Amino acid sequence: MRRRLPVFFVTAILMIVGVLGGCGETAVEPSAPATPGRSPIPVLAYYYIWFTPQSWDRAKTDLPQLGAYSSDDPQVMRQHIRWAKQAGITGFIVSWKSTNTLNSRLKQLIDVADQEQFKLLVIYQGLDFDRNPLPVDRIAADIDVFLHDFAGDPAFDMFGQPVIIWSGTWKFSPEEVARVTTGRRDRVKILASQRNLDEYTSLADLVDGNAYYWSSVDPDTFPGYQEKLTTMSDAVHQKNGLWIAPAAAGFDARLIGGTRVIDRKDGATLRKQIEVANQSSPDAVGLISWNEFSENSHVEPSLNYGRRYLDVLADVQRSAPTVLDFDSDASAQTQMSLMPALPLIALGLVVVASLVILVVRRTKR
Repeated sequence: MRRRLPVFFVTAILMIVGVLGGCGETAVEPSAPATPGRSPIPVLAYYYIWFTPQSWDRAKTDLPQLGAYSSDDPQVMRQHIRWAKQAGITGFIVSWKSTNTLNSRLKQLIDVADQEQFKLLVIYQGLDFDRNPLPVDRIAADIDVFLHDFAGDPAFDMFGQPVIIWSGTWKFSPEEVARVTTGRRDRVKILASQRNLDEYTSLADLVDGNAYYWSSVDPDTFPGYQEKLTTMSDAVHQKNGLWIAPAAAGFDARLIGGTRVIDRKDGATLRKQIEVANQSSPDAVGLISWNEFSENSHVEPSLNYGRRYLDVLADVQRSAPTVLDFDSDASAQTQMSLMPALPLIALGLVVVASLVILVVRRTKR
């Protein structure tokens, strides 16, 4: 004769399954569409709109697959954006300052980005061609042009407000930086581009974060490479700022006066730099670069490399970590969500064990 399990035994088992199932739902990532708080760490590529057909005759050891293009060509911009999206790039960080030519090109890029649902940030070129700082009043006026003419476009809404990275902040005093940022940070996030912790700390209360453009680091030989990025990230996030960590495919600026060469190693350099950048808990990775051909850091499809570096990037992005709302306590919160269930789980296991013993004894009678 088949013996039935006592009703209270079945009920207890169902209670335990329910508790464990509820805990599983708390710990596992939801399968719903990603939100800004739960998404892959964005990759934003530095993008230059300087080019005329004549630009390609100067200081270049490689050329684009698209040929000697002009940055005035909207079809070039569209192809760039489509290639970038295919490789997992979320947006471009556009090199800009206010001139008639660059304003026209930025407007055109915004139009294409809107059509392609692509995001944009701006890196403001605060130094001139000879690496001398621009007048502070010029910088402030240019940012006002951006706020008036461009900032309201949806392409710039990635971080809740438009973002401007001020390139070259290390050449300006805190007083000069304050003259630019004061009265404007309620409408735009202004990030510094400081190169180390001390430099960032000197401006931390005057800016909304930091984006480090570090194109010439050798990830295999630089001492304390990971520690430097992580320390800077911690300092920025303590101020509730945005941290954009650098990652480059390689570097060779000898034709424009540089001396360092960072071998691409067929993609190994890019993989390593993205890995280190991701480990610094960034709000985004700043990819150096889409099309800086004079420094040979480009990932844009080219005659020398073809699509190799977009393929590497796409492969890296497939296994990239996700961002849990950029909160350093996120893992602790997940653990804490399990805490109320632990006593029930323990009690349930004791009950199940006791009932099993009871059933076994009755069966032997």
